[in-house]
Amino acid sequence: MAEAQPVITDPVAGLVDIPLPHPVSLLPATWSLRIVIAFAVIGLAVAAWSLLARFRANRYRRAALTELDRLMRTPSAVPDRVAASLALLVRRTALDAFPRETVAPLMGASWLAFLDRSYGGHEFSDGPGRLLASAPYGRTVVHAGDLQSLQHLVRRWIRGHHA
Repeated sequence: MAEAQPVITDPVAGLVDIPLPHPVSLLPATWSLRIVIAFAVIGLAVAAWSLLARFRANRYRRAALTELDRLMRTPSAVPDRVAASLALLVRRTALDAFPRETVAPLMGASWLAFLDRSYGGHEFSDGPGRLLASAPYGRTVVHAGDLQSLQHLVRRWIRGHHA
């Protein structure tokens, strides 16, 4: 008699695949959540636009502060010339920030009063800022201590004036 050969069957052949779930949508399921996300995206876009506009609007301040830093780093500068340069820097910054018709005709006490009003202080009319009215014309002798306080006042004005 012939020997019977054992039948080898595939144990996996009878298995059925598990049905996979549908892919999950990235879109929220409820309309209220979709509206909230839309408002959030719009709010972020408006915030980014306003920050960019503020950054561009304050470009003149950054340029003026860079110029002020350059003036303060000049070691062998004559105080009279530095004071005159500070006066011109403040004038150029004011012309960038305010309407030309308002700033250009001002001189002397009216110029210092304008700087006080735009800054909210009185250091230009009554303090070290008085040098700005006379320094460009070389009518006063500027001491190193006065120059130092004038530089700090100019820095505060550039950072804090309001148009």
